[in-house]
Amino acid sequence: MKFKLLFLFLMFQVCGYAQLPNGFVYVKDIDSTIKLELRYCTANNFVGSPINGYHEAVGIVTLPTAKALKAVQAELKAKQLSIKIYDAYRPQDAVNHFMAWAKQVNDTIMKPYFYPDVNKKHLFRDGYIASKSRHSSGSTVDLTLVSLQTGEELDMGSPYDFFGMPSWVTYQNLTPVQKENRALLQEIMQKHGFRNYNKEWWHFTLKSEPFKNQYFNFPVE
Repeated sequence: MKFKLLFLFLMFQVCGYAQLPNGFVYVKDIDSTIKLELRYCTANNFVGSPINGYHEAVGIVTLPTAKALKAVQAELKAKQLSIKIYDAYRPQDAVNHFMAWAKQVNDTIMKPYFYPDVNKKHLFRDGYIASKSRHSSGSTVDLTLVSLQTGEELDMGSPYDFFGMPSWVTYQNLTPVQKENRALLQEIMQKHGFRNYNKEWWHFTLKSEPFKNQYFNFPVE
C-alpha cells in the first residue's frame, strides 16, 4: 500500500498536479475535448516572444470555471463547434512582463499585427495593459469558437489580442457572419455564467469566481 501511495504521489508531481493550489484544475482533466492554443507560450503574441511564467501549453482555471466551460462545450458540440482557449489562468509574473514591455515604447515589432492604430505609449491609459489582471484570479478565459468540421476558427472580425475598436464587443463595422459569430459566443458564454469585457470579444470572467481580487503567481506548467 505504501508503494502504491508513493507511486501516485510521484505521478502527480511529474504531471504537475502537485503544483496547483487548492481549487485550481487543468482544463483537459475536466473536458479533454476543449481545444487549447496557449499563445503566451509562443512568440505569436503582441510582445513577440514567450511570456514569463508560461512554461507549458496547459490551460489552468478554477474548478467552477472548468465545470462551466464543460457545459459550454457540451452545448457547442451539438452545433459542430468547440471552444478554443488562448489564455486562462495567468501568473502575475506574466502581467509584470506585459507591463515592462509596454514601457519600452520603441519595441514595436508586433505593432502591425496587434496594435496598428494604437500608440504604444497609450496602452496603459486606454486599458489594454494593467498592473493586475482578472486572469490571475483563475476564473477568466480568452477564447474563440472553432468548427469541428473544418478545424478552422470562426471569423470574429478581428484577431485575438488585437488592440483597437474592431475588438470591442459593440463594434458594428462587421459582416453579417462576423456579427452572428460574435453574438453566438457572447450568448452561450453568458448563458453559462460568464460576463464579458467590453473591449475584448474573447475575454470572459465567471460571475461567481471563487478567488475574486486574489492574484496568484504560480507558473503555468
